[in-house]
Amino acid sequence: MSQKQTHLPAHLHDIRVQVERYAREYGLDFFETVFEVLGFDEINMVAAYGGFPNRYPHWRFGMEYDRLSKGYEYGLSKIYEMVINNDPSYAYLLESNMDVDQKLVMAHVYGHVDFFKNNFMFRHTNRKMMDQMANHATRVRRYQDRLGVEKVEEFIDRGLSLENLIDYQSPYVKRRAERGDRADEPQLARGLKTDREYMQDYINPPEFLEEQQRRLDEAAQRARKVPERPERDVLLFLLEHAPLEDWERDVLAILRDEAYYFAPQGQTKIMNEGWATYWHSTIMTQKALTAAELIDYADHHSGTLATSPGQLNPYKLGVELWRDIEDRWNKGRFGKDYEDCDSYEERRGWDRKLGLGREKIFEVRKHYNDVTFIDEFLTLEFCLAQRLFTYGYSEKHQRWEVLERDFKKVKEKLLHMLTNFGQPTIAVEDGNFENRGELLLIHKHDGVDLKLDYARDTLAHVERIWRRPVNLVTRVDGRGTLMRFDGREHSDRKIEL
Repeated sequence: MSQKQTHLPAHLHDIRVQVERYAREYGLDFFETVFEVLGFDEINMVAAYGGFPNRYPHWRFGMEYDRLSKGYEYGLSKIYEMVINNDPSYAYLLESNMDVDQKLVMAHVYGHVDFFKNNFMFRHTNRKMMDQMANHATRVRRYQDRLGVEKVEEFIDRGLSLENLIDYQSPYVKRRAERGDRADEPQLARGLKTDREYMQDYINPPEFLEEQQRRLDEAAQRARKVPERPERDVLLFLLEHAPLEDWERDVLAILRDEAYYFAPQGQTKIMNEGWATYWHSTIMTQKALTAAELIDYADHHSGTLATSPGQLNPYKLGVELWRDIEDRWNKGRFGKDYEDCDSYEERRGWDRKLGLGREKIFEVRKHYNDVTFIDEFLTLEFCLAQRLFTYGYSEKHQRWEVLERDFKKVKEKLLHMLTNFGQPTIAVEDGNFENRGELLLIHKHDGVDLKLDYARDTLAHVERIWRRPVNLVTRVDGRGTLMRFDGREHSDRKIEL
C-alpha cells in the first residue's frame, strides 16, 4: 500500500471541519479523528486486514481481499466507511465517493468514535492498537523467517479456529480468586517436636523434611483440581498449561489479545451501527445537507437501511430502536403509569411532553450492550411497528418460512442470537481428566445441540495444541454424550449427566 495520506484535499478538509463542528454541537464526544483518502484497491486491502494497515501475514487476509475486490468490480458491494477504535481514531474515505457521500461517512464516523470513547464495553480496550498490531506483525514475521512460513501459518490456523473460545465477560467480571482469597493454604511438613534446640537437626534431618515437603506438595497437586472451577477462557488455559514452545505461546497470546480487542465490537454491533446511523441522519438532514444533494443522500441512506428478506440489518434495527427510545422518553411513554395503562387508544396517544429523549439516548449509549439494549428496550409496540418475526426451515412444507410472530418468541430468538454471539459456551472442566493428563471440556447446553462436524474439528485443533487426548461433554438429541479425540480418531459414548 502506498504511503499514508496524512492531509485531506482542501474541499474535504472544509467538509470535515464543518461536520465535526455539527457533531460537537449535538453533544458528541470523540477522540481526535484522522481521515485518510484511499483508492478502492487500497481500501479493500485495509478492510481485508480488519481496518488496520499492518497485520501479521496470513492467507485469510488474502482471501478476504480477493472477495472484497471481486465484490467491488462486479458491483455487488462497496465500502463507504471504516473506522478504528484507537486514540487518535483513524477512518478511511473512498476516493471515488461523491462529496455528499463523504459528508455522510464523516458524520457516521463521528458517531462511531463517540460510541467507542464512551460505551462501557470499550473501556478496557487498547487505545493504541494500531501500534500494537504492527508489533504483532513484526513478531510473527520474525518467527516465519526463523522457523519457516508454513510451520508458523499452520499454527496460526489452529489458533484462529479457537479464537472464539474466550470469556467475553471476563473484562467486566472477576472470575478468578486472588491469592489472598484462597482457602486451601499449602500444607507444611512438620517433624518431631523437641524442646532441645541443639537436637533439632538430629531428630529432624533437613533432608528428611525436604522429602516430606516434596511428597506433601505432590499429594496436594494431585488432589487439587486444575482448573479449580470451570475456565471459560479456553485460550488462557492453554497458554498457562499446554506444553507449548515459546514462539507458539507468543503467537497464541497475540491471537487471544486481538480476539479480546475485537470482541466489544461484536457485542455492540446493533447499538453501535444504529448510533452512527442515527447521527449521520440527524447531522445530514438538519445541518449538512444541501438541496442539490438531497436525492443522492436519500438514495444512499435508504440503501444502508434496506433489509433483505430473512436477514437482520443491524443499521436498520439499531437506528429504529434509538429513535423509538428518544420518542418514548420525549412523550413520557415509560414508567408505572404508562405500563399500567391497558387502553390501546390511550397508550397510542400518550404524550406528557417531557422532552427527555436526547438525554436518555446518551445515557443508554454509555451503559448498555446489544443484549441488555434489546432486553430493556425492545417492546411489543416496537415489534409490531417493525413487523419483526422469526423464520426457519419447515420440514412439513419443505421450505423456509415465517415460524413465529409472537413478541416473546421473537425477542427470545433475537436475544439468543446475540448472547455469546449465538455461539456455544465452552469451558475447561479438568486439565487432568481421569488422572491421564487429558483435557475435559464442557458445553453449557442451551437447548441447541452442537454442530457435530464443527465440534470434532475443534477437538482436533485443541488436541494438537494440548498434545494429549481431548474430551467434550455435551448433549446430543437430549442425551449426555462424551466426545473424544485421541490424535488419531474420534469416538463418542453416552454418559449420565
